[in-house]
Amino acid sequence: MEAQAREYETKISRTSGQDAFKNAIQAAELYMKAVKEAPTAAEKSRLKAKCRDLIALAETLKTSGPTAAQPKAPKPRGPRQSRELPTAEKTILWRSSKLHGSVFPPWEADPDPAVFRSKKLDEPLFTDPSEFSFSKKQHDIFDGWKRPAEIFNDSGPELFENIMVAKTNSDLVQDITTDCSVVASLCAVMRHLNPNKKDSLLPTLLYPFDYAKGRPIASQNGKYMFRLNFNGCFRQVVVDDRLPTSKTSRTFFVVDRRNPELVWPALMEKAYLKIRGGYDFPGSNSGTDLWVLTGWIPEQIFLQSDDIELDQTWKRIKNAFEYGDVVVTLGTGRLSRQEEETLGLAGEHDYAVMDLKVQATGERRMLLKNPWCDGLVWKGFGSTTTVDAEVYPPPSPTLSRPAQRSNSDLTSPSPYAELTGTFWISIEDVVQNFESLYLNWNPSLFTDRQDHHFTWTLPSRAMQRSFAHNPQYSFTSPTSGVVWILLSRHFQDGELPIARSRHTRQPNAASCSLGFMSIYLFDNADGHCVQLPDRPAQQSPFVDSPQTLLRLEAQGGTAYTVVVAQEGLPLPKYPSTLSFFSRSPLTISPATPPLRHYTELESAWTRRTAGGNARTVSFFHNPQFALVVPRPTPISLHLATDAEDVPVHVDLVWSQGGRRVTALTVRDIVCSSGEYRRGCALAEIRRPQTVDAGTYTVVASTFEPGQLAGFALRVGSDVPVELRPVLSDAAGRLRSELDPVVFREGESERQRARLTIARLTRASAVARSGTLDGGPSASSLGGLPFSLGGSAAVALGIPGSTQAAAQHDHHHHQQAPPPASSGTASPISIPCSVRVSFEYGAGPHARAAAVTADGEFADASMGLRTGDVDLDPDAARRAGGLWLVVEQMGVHREGQGIQVDVLSDGRIGVGPWESVDD
Repeated sequence: MEAQAREYETKISRTSGQDAFKNAIQAAELYMKAVKEAPTAAEKSRLKAKCRDLIALAETLKTSGPTAAQPKAPKPRGPRQSRELPTAEKTILWRSSKLHGSVFPPWEADPDPAVFRSKKLDEPLFTDPSEFSFSKKQHDIFDGWKRPAEIFNDSGPELFENIMVAKTNSDLVQDITTDCSVVASLCAVMRHLNPNKKDSLLPTLLYPFDYAKGRPIASQNGKYMFRLNFNGCFRQVVVDDRLPTSKTSRTFFVVDRRNPELVWPALMEKAYLKIRGGYDFPGSNSGTDLWVLTGWIPEQIFLQSDDIELDQTWKRIKNAFEYGDVVVTLGTGRLSRQEEETLGLAGEHDYAVMDLKVQATGERRMLLKNPWCDGLVWKGFGSTTTVDAEVYPPPSPTLSRPAQRSNSDLTSPSPYAELTGTFWISIEDVVQNFESLYLNWNPSLFTDRQDHHFTWTLPSRAMQRSFAHNPQYSFTSPTSGVVWILLSRHFQDGELPIARSRHTRQPNAASCSLGFMSIYLFDNADGHCVQLPDRPAQQSPFVDSPQTLLRLEAQGGTAYTVVVAQEGLPLPKYPSTLSFFSRSPLTISPATPPLRHYTELESAWTRRTAGGNARTVSFFHNPQFALVVPRPTPISLHLATDAEDVPVHVDLVWSQGGRRVTALTVRDIVCSSGEYRRGCALAEIRRPQTVDAGTYTVVASTFEPGQLAGFALRVGSDVPVELRPVLSDAAGRLRSELDPVVFREGESERQRARLTIARLTRASAVARSGTLDGGPSASSLGGLPFSLGGSAAVALGIPGSTQAAAQHDHHHHQQAPPPASSGTASPISIPCSVRVSFEYGAGPHARAAAVTADGEFADASMGLRTGDVDLDPDAARRAGGLWLVVEQMGVHREGQGIQVDVLSDGRIGVGPWESVDD
């Protein structure tokens, strides 16, 4: 009998078309008869394998032979993409092909059916060399990789149909693999993957496929190919037909309880887990999973948000669900074990939405499915009070669990209500008890699509709270209409260990360690780049998912700027894709900077230079920079810090040759960033205005003295400029801090302190006035505990309360609100006219060696400084002494005082203050 079978087997390779098909059938039948006559179990097994191979070959010859009328594969549906990718973007896509040791090339054409056929009958079945990781718990019960014939202990002809064709509606469940989001996604999308549907997605996702019969077919050589959407495009994912098996009754792969031998869902699951690292899945969400499995656009709605409009959301979902244009899933947040038992819901778990109904009473309900094979079901109001145990035929020796089903009280029962773990729940209970609503939208709702691929290199820590180095795009729509913008981060090898290291008891809690993303939209930048996240027209929520969606009603002719934002992304680089969906062609390009030239440097506020705001005596200790402008130009000063809780401010000040600013008035300020704000600040002179050519000083300050942080200063202009640090007054000098000069209430007053020097010493004096308030010390930099005031402080953006800036939410990068009244009046500083001088001698014969403000009395609220002077000890002896004199003129309130510092290149002895009677 076997000899006859071999004769027909030989004829197969010598014939083609229907003749080859008939020879394969005849050989298979003879081998089946030979199995019955085989004397040993080993011989029976060998002949069964021959029979199995011939049946698969016959099936392939029947559908793909030269004489078969094989219809063409359907083209994937979706919006047109007319944009030709530049070489740089193609390179990004090819670099993103490598993942977890495998290569997933971009999809260019459907595979040749011959790829899935063995060239010879004795050719070994295809084995994918890729490795799949398992958790320790999974590894302990792992029993090896097995093909369907081994798993089901069957190699008959029916098996090759059963593994690919469902006899009834599928009932998918998961077991020990922590991929609830994947199985929930498969459960929810099965209605769109059903090969019996006219518009099924499966023919464009799974290969090989019998397009004549409209169903997938078993691969003769054990190779399958999936067309999955990730890392910027649809890609080839190749797997073999081996599945992981267990030593126990638990299963590693998704099982269909109603079609126990159906394995293509498990192969699709395997293909997805291949790109995500293995069966020890660290977690995802069903919105991301469905984006990968189908290419349908993901949207995440936070159900606990105050902004959700329930009626509008229900209507939008219900209409699209009925038209088959949306797949709906849900995710819970963290729940305690007691809450799980009370509610019948699993914490941090994804559920499939199988149906939507409105009862005669008007109550809106969702039919949910828990993908766990023995999971909890909803116990809240309107839930099933009893759960019947209905035992389905076990799909394999690895799974024989009782199924749970819910009896719906709806007048029109859903065909999905009898599935395992299903239950009805009102939309109000969904909002109350679930955290996220995931919607995946049919891209065919749009006619046009543009994908823009880029590599996002994260800036330095100081710049991460600004938008200066964020990817930005400009787009314009010719007509008003709906535009959706999707940001998709490419999967990378570096993310997997991070997710696994944070892997907790619940799977998808790990994703929060991978950072957050958002999209900002601006309509006030004329399509140019923006540097601050202030006043966006729209903003998507920050999400821990690899995708985030922004929906808008675009106005025709308006130039928009789209900015990609992040919080806490851990890797240095992120290949990403920005996809624009619309119903009319868009004009899209990278946004251009508003100015032609940018220069940037990094510095820090240290213990010596963190001077605080302009009301503190230490303000002028702040870092300062000389800015050389060769020709008139618009200008921008962008200050950003790496400390999220530190409010910052930047000023451009007139100065003499870019020298350090030690005295400041309102008229000295060229431009200012206004209110102190957390993270970053911007001061600018916009077109058509310009700053004149010259050398200016830039002052970077924090709100409170002593706030230590790194920062970056970025200067933009239309002409090249030079930016360099200005040395501190005390650089290379000794600082002598005198006790505060406190004036008595009344009219004019004059005080002096004796100075002693041993050698010729170069020195200068710096003085600032303020009001004693008994509050916190100026800082560790030194200085008396008083507040500085005056109009210059207002111009420098000082709010009336130090608490105001601390109430800012750094996640949203909004400007700090105006300070609220505390009920206690702040000290009012009356301008104090002061003159400070170095004098040789006393009385009518005194001689001034250096004096502030050219000898005039001036407001000291923002500081006064003498010029540098050489102090001579011999001249001091001849004149009868050397004095530092402070004179005050005009009315002043009690408690006002002067802080004076002497900077010198040698040691100076300082005596106590004493009043001088003229």
